[in-house]
Amino acid sequence: MAADLPLLSAEFLAVDTETNGLARERCEMTEVGAVLVGGGELHERWSTLVGVSASLSAGIQRFTGITQGMVDHAPRPEAVLPALAERLRGRVLVAHNAAFDARVLRCAFSRAALDWPYPPVLCTVAMARRLAPLQQRRGLAPLAEALGIDVGTTHRALPDAELCAAVFCALFKRLCANAGTVGEAVALLGPRRRSPRTRRNPDGAARHRRPVERRPDLRALTGGPGVYVFRDADGHALYVGKSISVRTRARQHFTAGAPWTARAEHVDCEETESELGALLLEQRLIRALKPPANVRGVRAADGQVYLRCRLDIAFPILEVARAPAAGHAVCIGPVRGQAAAAELVEQVNSLFGLRHCGRKLPRRQHPSAYGQMGRCLSPCLGDLDPNLYRARLEDALRLFVDARDGGRALLDHVEGQMVAAARARHYERAASLRRRRERLEALLLRRGGVLRAVHSGARLVIAPHPRDRGRADALWIAGGKVVDWARLPDGLEDVAARTADALRAAPHPGGLGGWLQPAELDEVRLVGGWLASHAVRTLELQPAPAPARLEAFVAAALGQSC
Repeated sequence: MAADLPLLSAEFLAVDTETNGLARERCEMTEVGAVLVGGGELHERWSTLVGVSASLSAGIQRFTGITQGMVDHAPRPEAVLPALAERLRGRVLVAHNAAFDARVLRCAFSRAALDWPYPPVLCTVAMARRLAPLQQRRGLAPLAEALGIDVGTTHRALPDAELCAAVFCALFKRLCANAGTVGEAVALLGPRRRSPRTRRNPDGAARHRRPVERRPDLRALTGGPGVYVFRDADGHALYVGKSISVRTRARQHFTAGAPWTARAEHVDCEETESELGALLLEQRLIRALKPPANVRGVRAADGQVYLRCRLDIAFPILEVARAPAAGHAVCIGPVRGQAAAAELVEQVNSLFGLRHCGRKLPRRQHPSAYGQMGRCLSPCLGDLDPNLYRARLEDALRLFVDARDGGRALLDHVEGQMVAAARARHYERAASLRRRRERLEALLLRRGGVLRAVHSGARLVIAPHPRDRGRADALWIAGGKVVDWARLPDGLEDVAARTADALRAAPHPGGLGGWLQPAELDEVRLVGGWLASHAVRTLELQPAPAPARLEAFVAAALGQSC
């Protein structure tokens, strides 16, 4: 649209979007509504629900009134956005807090591989700030009430778009008194000019946004999950990134003005079928390419920690750490919440008589407080048989190595001791064990996930595609490590053969400890943290499943992945 078009003859489209409430690239549109405005009056109205890839939270469903069932049967963005683009062509986009709605729409167009029409944008919040300065409350409903407009349903796209259009019409005469053309109106309502100041990066270097015509061509990048690698003119890797929408995420680096973007000349992309596949591939490429811009390691997801026991020291102890241990060890988790994990370690130590001190075993003349209460075997006195301590330690660790749910096995163990104490008429001990069991049950309820040794068992995990039904990544995990990886449905014929290979790579079921190399810790931590935070289909491979069961599991997982 020409910027010199007179306001009085321009057409405006008031738009409102509802979203799933997530941030950045996870933000998806659930509903869009539009109202055509011309000559100070409201004309055509249009709205539609929009399908999303991620499930809606209960809070956002209550807030907007848009339920999961409504979006499950709604058309995909690819089917909705062309109609919106047609309505925007040759018109001015009007929205309340327009920066948010415009960003949501641009991201939706980018994910759908459609061109954003770049209409002029006017914001009714900016109009109120500039043209009605005495009105301090500028939310859509309060502003409409202050202008004498009836307010009905809110937080739905079409009613909010109609309310936005009514507010725009109420302020339109004041806008025309201060601006004659569309370009003048956009300039009037734009951010006020401030004294120029150079933005700088954390290292003190000036930050510059690279012009669009000098950026690498990003049009060939996938709009789905995957990994991208930016390279300089000589082909050296500058930065490796991942996203569930690669094209959108790659563009954001240039708007943020990261210092390495000035040297980026080429970009490579490898598509995956899931977010977990993208995380795993990104980690492996960073380890192989060592790009200078990737300086941060794997972060603990949602405060997750591990309970671990290193078996290569005398009188081993249970401890809480942010990562599994390398070498011969038993690592349990991940567990959410460091305080809850520390209390859980204390409970297990007291229950089995394990020592509560650190790795360096102190020498004492008298038992510690735990030893005096009968909660520690007191190896610090120097007269304890190491085999007795190892037997107690093995009894504790076996609960998490042999069982698929160590938390349930621990509760059953305490229950058995409580029953035995009651039968022996040791009622005080039975009552103490009952209180301990209640406390353990509360701790296990808070920590989330399944308490299990990282190295135990072998599993087949199906990680679904964030948007497309019937696509997924299949990962075989044995000994805590990803030993194989296939893309479904392309690799359906090889699932049985890959499963047999994974079982051969799995550690012997009777072994107590696992063995992880230092270079493997980041990948184990990344995969374990993602699985603990996402509900995905998992099949235990020990004992080996029958071919019919394996086939049924994969078919059911592909039918559910959406």
